[in-house]
Amino acid sequence: MEQLIIQGGIPLVGEVTVSGAKNAALGILAASVMADEDVTIDNLPDVDDINMLLDAMESIGATVVRIDRHTVRINGKTIDRLVVDDVYMRKIRASYYFIGALLGKYRRAQVPVPGGCDIGQRPIDLHLKGFGALGAQVEILDGTLFAQAERLTGCHIYLDKVSVGATINVMMAACMADGLTVMENVAKEPHVVDVANFLNRLGAKIKGAGTDTIRIRGVEKLHGGDYSIIPDQIEAGTFMCAAAATRGDVMVKNVIPKHLEAIVAKLQDIGCEVLEFDDAVRVVSKARQRSTNVMTLPYPGFPTDLQPQMTVTLALAEGTSVVTESIFENRFRYVDELARMGCNIQVESGNVAIIRGAAQLRGAKLCAPDLRAGAALVIAGLAAQGYTTVEEIGYIKRGYEHFDEKLRELGAAIELVDSQRAVQKFKLKTG
Repeated sequence: MEQLIIQGGIPLVGEVTVSGAKNAALGILAASVMADEDVTIDNLPDVDDINMLLDAMESIGATVVRIDRHTVRINGKTIDRLVVDDVYMRKIRASYYFIGALLGKYRRAQVPVPGGCDIGQRPIDLHLKGFGALGAQVEILDGTLFAQAERLTGCHIYLDKVSVGATINVMMAACMADGLTVMENVAKEPHVVDVANFLNRLGAKIKGAGTDTIRIRGVEKLHGGDYSIIPDQIEAGTFMCAAAATRGDVMVKNVIPKHLEAIVAKLQDIGCEVLEFDDAVRVVSKARQRSTNVMTLPYPGFPTDLQPQMTVTLALAEGTSVVTESIFENRFRYVDELARMGCNIQVESGNVAIIRGAAQLRGAKLCAPDLRAGAALVIAGLAAQGYTTVEEIGYIKRGYEHFDEKLRELGAAIELVDSQRAVQKFKLKTG
């Protein structure tokens, strides 16, 4: 079984380049099948979720050509089936984006109920409500979602709760519906805007992405085009937290600083120096860091996907911090793993963590419970004294491109191993 082994206590120093945004790429790839001409997408992250989605696209007949690790050419004209297989889609939550894409283009879709990380219930009722408002009939039978419509007609849709997935999914279907669709109380995340910009590049008529209201004028068809995916704000924030936790000095390159304002504010709160450039941020950590409070919120609030990384950082700050998770109810499952390292974190009511900072963490054997928690455990290992191993790293590979390699470029002692012998070899080399 593959695992990461880390010798901690080494400050991260240097430069790291952020990959394309995974969450944007998943929506953009699904939307690309709506065109019957070549669509070329670059700055694609080379991670497992993306590769599984590309395999699923090929399974329904789409033409997928990998030009290089970060560039793909797709053509949806060759699609010959509207049924997405379980073997691909139960592994990644982004399966549901095929509903909006295929329903919009073909008026029919059959997609398994989504999988992905177990961080709490993420119902798709808002998606179904949106599709129904457009005129589709939707039902779930034996774990598979069936959607079909004689025609899709533009309408007014108010999302009862801000939802990134529902915003993107319904927006895709609506861009090929008849007439005008107005979506209110929508998500404003950067990857929502990126998917809208991509669809507009292919001929869609979408206005207002990034605000509370999106207006979509349906078109008959979409054409081909080229598009470059935005940088990954969550990967950037992860390296920023790693710099802070290890008391390092890291320049995080290929970012959009505007997307990082929430994490920048919190790192400054605890005493880090954060310098912003046109397409980079530099985090200079201080030996003594102080506590702060964090609440996760939809964008532009603090991202839930950076909550575990920030929690680890606060576990090494002086004083008592409070982290409130308002998005997912099971996001603190990693706290038991951190306790093995000497972290003093108490979870109350399932969604509030009270963190009493520790001067030092000790290495331990850990198991990643999900994608972002896995990255957070790696950060903890980098900051701890001694050796740490992190198992179940398949989660990390789903969302971080060559995570261990990038960390080594910053001076970390970390290696991907697959046997006890390799673990011992690493310890001999670094001891």
